[in-house]
Parts: sequence; C-alpha cells; structure tokens
Amino acid sequence: MKNIKQTSALLEEVEGIVQGHRDGHGFVIRDDGESDIYLPPNEMRAVLHKDRVKVRIVRSDRKGRPEGRVVEIMERSTQVIIGRLLCESGIWIVAPEDKRYGQDVMIPKAATGLAKVGQVVVVELTEPPALFGQPVGRIKEVLGEMDDPGMEIEIAVRKYDVPHEFSDACIAQARALPDAVRDQDKNHRVDLTDVPLVTIDGEDARDFDDAVYCEPVKIGRGKAAVSGWRLLVAIADVSHYVENGSAIDIDAYDRATSVYFPRRVIPMLPEKLSNGLCSLNPEVERLCMVCDMMVSPDGEVTAYQFYPALMWSHARFTYTEVAAILANTRGPEASRRKERIPDLMNLHDVYRALLKSRARRGAVDFETVETQIVCDDAGHIEKIVPRTRNDAHKLIEEAMLAANVCSADFIAQGKHVGLYRVHEGPTPEKIEILRNFLKITGIGMSISDDPAPGEFQAIANATKDRPDAQQIHTMLLRSMQQAIYTPENSGHFGLAFDAYTHFTSPIRRYPDLLVHRVIKAILLKSKYQLPNLPTPGEAHAKLSKRLEKNLASRVKEPGQKPRKPSVDMQAWQAAGLHCSANERRADEASRDVEAWLKCKYMREHLGEEFSGVVSAVTSFGIFVTLDAMFVEGLVHITELGGEYYRFDEARQELRGERTGMRYVLGTRVRVQVSRVDLDGRRIDFRLLTETDGLLPRLSKDRDLAHEGTDRKVFDDDASQTKAGLRSRNMAEPLPRAGAPKRAGGIKTPAPGKAKDKTRKPRRRS
Repeated sequence: MKNIKQTSALLEEVEGIVQGHRDGHGFVIRDDGESDIYLPPNEMRAVLHKDRVKVRIVRSDRKGRPEGRVVEIMERSTQVIIGRLLCESGIWIVAPEDKRYGQDVMIPKAATGLAKVGQVVVVELTEPPALFGQPVGRIKEVLGEMDDPGMEIEIAVRKYDVPHEFSDACIAQARALPDAVRDQDKNHRVDLTDVPLVTIDGEDARDFDDAVYCEPVKIGRGKAAVSGWRLLVAIADVSHYVENGSAIDIDAYDRATSVYFPRRVIPMLPEKLSNGLCSLNPEVERLCMVCDMMVSPDGEVTAYQFYPALMWSHARFTYTEVAAILANTRGPEASRRKERIPDLMNLHDVYRALLKSRARRGAVDFETVETQIVCDDAGHIEKIVPRTRNDAHKLIEEAMLAANVCSADFIAQGKHVGLYRVHEGPTPEKIEILRNFLKITGIGMSISDDPAPGEFQAIANATKDRPDAQQIHTMLLRSMQQAIYTPENSGHFGLAFDAYTHFTSPIRRYPDLLVHRVIKAILLKSKYQLPNLPTPGEAHAKLSKRLEKNLASRVKEPGQKPRKPSVDMQAWQAAGLHCSANERRADEASRDVEAWLKCKYMREHLGEEFSGVVSAVTSFGIFVTLDAMFVEGLVHITELGGEYYRFDEARQELRGERTGMRYVLGTRVRVQVSRVDLDGRRIDFRLLTETDGLLPRLSKDRDLAHEGTDRKVFDDDASQTKAGLRSRNMAEPLPRAGAPKRAGGIKTPAPGKAKDKTRKPRRRS
C-alpha cells in the first residue's frame, strides 16, 4: 500500500508559479500551498522566473524535496526584464539584473533602438526560451547609465513591478479636485478648528495624515469619578475625496501602499491629495475622521466615538523637537512653543498611562536598531546612522495603537465586514526550535504550547542585561510570524490585542482607506460594498485553494463540512491578500535599493578594517554587522582558519572541533572589507586576528574561486566546491542552513593544504 501511495504521489501533476534561483535551478510555488517543487537546471531552460506551469512530480531529490518535470507552460510572464546591454563577438544580449531569470536575452541589432553598450535597459520578450534556444527580446526603454543618480530606484520599481505612473484617468480626476476645503465639504461635520490639534512627524516628512490633542478630564460621576484624559486622534479624511471605484481608487488599490526609498517616495495617491488636500498641513482647514477617546489613569480606553470633522492644525512638530520640549520645558525649543507646552505635557501623561496598559497586556516590545541612509544631492550615501526612537515617537505610536484598536472594536460591534491587521502566534515548529534554543542557552525560562505574548516579553526582560541578550532577542523575533490583512479576525499576537486594524494612515495604506469607508457606513447605518477592483489573477487562483485548505483545517467534527464563505467575504479576502502581497513587494523593493546603496558605499572602503558583531550564523559562515556603518557582510567559513567547524542550529553557533572556537550571535569581531559585488548586492569580509593581522589565507585555487566575478549565492546546503564559494543576497532572508553530518561539520583549509577534504553537510530532512 505504501508503494502505491508513493507511486501515486510521483505521478501527481500540479500547477504553480516558477520561482527562479540565481544558481540556475528553480522551484514551482504550488497553487495549493503545499511544499514547493524543485526544478533542476535542465528543466529551467525552457521556462523563466514567474512563468505559470504544470509540472509532474517525478522523484525526490537528495534533500528530500519533490522534484518536478515541466509538462506544460500554462502562461508566460508578461513582466519586463531589466539589465545591461552588452555586445559579445557581434552578438547583442541583455544580462538580466535579476539573476533569478538565469538566462541572457538575445537582442536583434534592429531591436536595440537608441541604447548603447553598457546602458541599463528594459526588455520586452518577443520569443520565449526553448530547451535549445535563449529568449529573444526588444529594448522597450533605456533607463540610462548604471552610475546615474537614482538608477537603483528605477531598476527596483521595474524589477519588482511597482506601479510608478498614475493612469491618465487618475491624473485627470486629481486635477479636477479643489485646491482647498469647500463650504459644501463642511456639511455634517463636527467643527474642531478651535481645538489645538498638532502633527508630530519626522524632519523629512512631506505628508501629514494624523494629528493629536489631549486634555485632562474627569471620568465617571460623583465620588466615583477619577482623573483621566480625553485623547483625540484626527486622521485625514481621504475617503471624502477618493470615491468608491473611481479612477483614483483603482490606482490606489493597484499600488496598495506608498513605497519609501532613500530620497524618493512613490505615493499611493496623486500629489494633489497626498501632499495637498489630504495632508494635515499647519494653519489650513482640513477634513478628518476623528477617534475621540476617554483614557483612564491605568491606560484603559473606557469610551470612544468616531465622527467626521473639520480641523485646523495649530502646529507642525518634529519628533526631535517634541522630545527636547518634554525633556526640558525651559529649553530653547520650549521657548519657541510656549502656548503648546501644556498640550504636549498632557500627551506625555496619557502616553505613560497607555504604557501601563501595554505592560499589563504583555505586548512584545523589543528594542531594535533601525538605520537611516543619509544621501547627498547626487544620491550618494554620505553616512548611515541609527534611527533612534525617543519619547515623541513612542507617544505617537501609542496614540495610533489606541485609535486602531477602537476602530477594530467599532467594526466588530457594528457587525460589518472589514480588514483586520492579524498577527498570529508562532507555529508549533517555531515553538519547538525556540524551546530548544532557550534550554541550551540555560535561561531557565521557556514558552508554553499555546504561548501568550507576555511569555516572550518576560524572557526579553529577564535577559536584557545578559551579554548574549541580542542573540536571545533575535531568536525571539525569528519565532514570530508576519502580520497580514484579512477579514477574519484572530487578534494581534505581538501587540496582545484581541482585535486590531489599521485606521491611521489612509494617505499611504489602502487597507486604512477601506477601514474609513466601513466606519462611515456604520455611522450612517448602511453597508459598505467593495467596488469591482482589479485583482491579479494569480491572487484569485491561490485564493480558492487556500480558502478550501484553511476551511478544512478548522473543521473539528468528523464528517462536518466547512462553511463556504459568501461572495462578499471572498471579495474582502482577495483584497486582504492583495494588500498583504503588495506590502511585501514594497518592502522587498526598498530593501533591494538599500542593499545596492550600501554596496556602492562600501566599495569606497575596500581594504579598510572595522569592528562589528555577528548578526547571523549559518553552516557556511557568519554575517557581521559593522558598528560604525550598520552594514552587513559575510565572513565565509573558509576564512575562519584551518579548522573543522560544526554548525549547531539549536545554539545558532559555529564551533571549531579542534580549538573550540565559537562564533554565535552577538560575538564581537574585527573584519576587513575584502570584496563588494554591486550586481549581486553582496559584501564580503575577512576576519582579522586579535593582533589585527590577517588569518591564514586560502589556498591559491580557493582564492581564485573566491575572487571570481561569476560567484553565485550559496545553496541551502552550502556545499563547498571551487565554484561554490558564494555569498548571499543581502536583500533576501537568511537561508535555512542544514545541520552537520555526524562526523562533524565543514572544514576550513589550513595554509598550504589545498587538497584537504571538506566534510559534507548532512542532508536536511
């Protein structure tokens, strides 16, 4: 019976999307959500990254992964390819910037247009690849020279298919909007122009979608009354101007979010809205939606109401300015804002109360270092600095969290469908990995089978003063899942909320715009109906399969059939899936640009020495983040000296068998910048000894392989061949590393012993 089942599985044919890999092989991401199917290089010859295919599972590869054979190409990807135009022996080709495409594109001389050799171009395919033929294309657009300012952004928006041009209908509709609030727009609104609402944002902010105000009040009646606060969070009323299903609405949905790059933003809405009518600029009338809350001394929101209003921002503050005023009410910053000091102090008081509520909930609050890239006018990096969060940042964050929780509660109480921001707890697999790690590190604390967020925060608090605190907190963070948008509320694990949504940024997030529309519908005692928004076919194809799988998993009674969601619910699920996917797309594009800029920056520091800390450990080496520049690079395992190193996944460490030398998260090291690969977004470091001398160098053969220009990214198993001394793409997540074989991990070559054998890593189950 077992053999029959195995044979049946091997004959299975499934559909999915091809995900190329820069090493020439690929995977098929299945529509049904099951394990990806591995495609060897010979199967990738006739397909390209993002093609839709039908594959037959023919066997399991050496890692136990299902391996497939392409039996039918269902649909070719229509996405353009970006790369450099080259001429080799009279043959014109474009080498794709995204190495996942795996093949150069042939360009007929007549199809090169005005492009010149070495320029970055956009290619449209005219002939797909075949088993014995390369793809052929024509140049559709010339972006310019690789070193042109902003080229990295031009590449990223096309590489990740980020919409960056508004439709003609959208632009025309935006032009027809008024330049200021009209009298008819003020009807049926609460007049808050006399309330001193203020905006608090970063120094470089150009659009302001939230304003705040706080005053002390008595909560309750008579002797039972207690001192509390009235907190107002006013959010730009984008939904008043962006009509349901309009041209602006269609473009906003297509983008789903604004995309932020160093020195440039690709907005979700046309500038007339994002920087004009819907931006709460100081000393002008603006339409807003208000969450008006009563907050008790212990930080609980005892009552709230939503209403449309008219406001007048009384000041535009920066985080730095507010933090300085809160720290010293008699300082120079405070002297320029005397009339607003009492209001800011009230905001600080309600913030401290809200912190009490956060602590009682046990919300996860790890301190992490975020960085900011500071560029000059030409777009070159001047420096990379840490982005510190002061009390002003946290004050606004807590106010926005309170408003988001109220909006989720309002939608749930109104029994209306909407998009929640859902963050589910860790999976059983991640729980087990974290438990093993906590046990091995001797913390003396663990987590339950169904952990509460407070358990994570308790571990973080108990270990914050340990020398390996960063290592522990990193593992806690890695055990978390990513948050998504969905109409099915299951709470927000990290923030410890039963219900949470996004209400506070409709200028830059489409889910917030939908939340505003739903709240308005509930206030009017009506129902909001999603417009017929264009949703990618890929999302629809995945949706039905995922829904069936999710519904089946929730059936508890044997023989019980899952209830099929309504058409309305399916539309909301599709919208949530679309917004979540585009949020990931924006993050990937931003990371890609930052990685490119950092590589370009580090080219100017080749050969220089820096101190840093180990930020990731894999079976093939350690990643080090520099203290001074907050840039990450790889120290390959072959740079760690003549020693066998065993990778311990549970401990997240590399340990030398002979010397006992350990490299774990948080280990302090000194490195030299040895190589920068701009196209591959990779930076390589060489480890220095305690005396600042270089560790023994690689053998001649290995050096040549390491310094070669055709180096590729490591496979998951990080097998070491001469062509396999590779580095990871910094814009990608950390690869999952396999555990070492019983006899012991990977050996690094000793000086002058180029023929020493390496021990193969164990296959991952």
